[in-house]
Amino acid sequence: RSEIIPSNKHLKVMDLRLSDAGIYTCEYDSHTVSISLHVFKLMISLDGHFLQNEDLELTLTQNSSHPLPSLSIALFNSNNNIITPMVLEDKTHQKYTVKVKQLEATDSGTWTCRVHSDSPLINQNIPFDVKVLGFQNSDLERKYATVDSTIILSWHLNFQKIAWKEGFTGQLNWKQQESAPAHELLDFNITARREQHKTKKSNHFWFEIPESKSESTIEVKLPKVHFNHSGYYQCQLAYNSRYMQSKIELVVMKVSANPVGPLPRGAEMTLSCQVSSPLPPNTHLRWERVNGTQTDVKKSKQHEVKVEVNVSAAGLWICHLIEDNDLKISLSYPVEEAPVWMSYVVIGASIGGSVLVFVLACLCTLSGIRWQRRRQRAKRMVQARQYLLENKTCQCQQ
Repeated sequence: RSEIIPSNKHLKVMDLRLSDAGIYTCEYDSHTVSISLHVFKLMISLDGHFLQNEDLELTLTQNSSHPLPSLSIALFNSNNNIITPMVLEDKTHQKYTVKVKQLEATDSGTWTCRVHSDSPLINQNIPFDVKVLGFQNSDLERKYATVDSTIILSWHLNFQKIAWKEGFTGQLNWKQQESAPAHELLDFNITARREQHKTKKSNHFWFEIPESKSESTIEVKLPKVHFNHSGYYQCQLAYNSRYMQSKIELVVMKVSANPVGPLPRGAEMTLSCQVSSPLPPNTHLRWERVNGTQTDVKKSKQHEVKVEVNVSAAGLWICHLIEDNDLKISLSYPVEEAPVWMSYVVIGASIGGSVLVFVLACLCTLSGIRWQRRRQRAKRMVQARQYLLENKTCQCQQ
């Protein structure tokens, strides 16, 4: 593992090991030169291949022929920003353990471990590569959609960006609530050549797998959103029996009216705007009438999933979902005024209905009286028959 370079008589040691530390002496004629070799070994956990939110652990070991110094260790990430790790040192100063909690996908790149000692004077930079496989999405994202709209849910993986050369698998699941059982929608695998293969697994409700322009994107398309399509869509990655996931919560909004149809003159209608799950504190629903006044505005209270407004005049009403003063989605409901003849029909139907109820009530009353009289007559006849049987005589009036 070593050789003398003839041109300059330098000693070259290859595949350096901790055991190579010591004093090297060169003798030439009457000259003697000694050099002390101090060797560091840096070991990276998981061979430098991590999943998002996993911990990085470095083991730094030193060896020298002199007493081992206490080292100062600084860590710099791929953006050359200093990191404050947890450092553990053994009593002999030989081994140091450096820990960094919860790596992010953006931490991928070349890091530097800087080793310093005052006596002997040591300033050594040790570079090492970190690859963090993960999503460019956040761990939990929230998306909003209206009923009957089209939406594409996307997860962007970073394996191409960081030149990840290992194969891994994944799947996409859906469940309507956190506690509900999950339904597998599709599974996929990424080969070592960074090729993506997808397989649709479920027909629980109609969805599509769109043709993705990028191999690093996982997508599912809902061409016509239903209210019960809401819930949690979870993309999970698996590598060497280790797992990570990213969720998208889909919140669906719908509007409805009671009663449905044109609004007769003088009548009222209730408009409802509803979402599929409770909203966070910074989000609310808001009904408003187009070209209306401030009195035509109705907001939901905190954590409410429904807001209702009573309408007595025709117009266009719009329900907005607002998050941090940012309009996310809107859904309109046009309230149409019923024709005049329909109002007369409604009034006539109301009067006719009242008259019909009165007539029915009278008929029921008369029927009740007649039935009561027949019952009383039958009762008197039974009593008379019983009286005659007891006396066994029949007296006729003169």
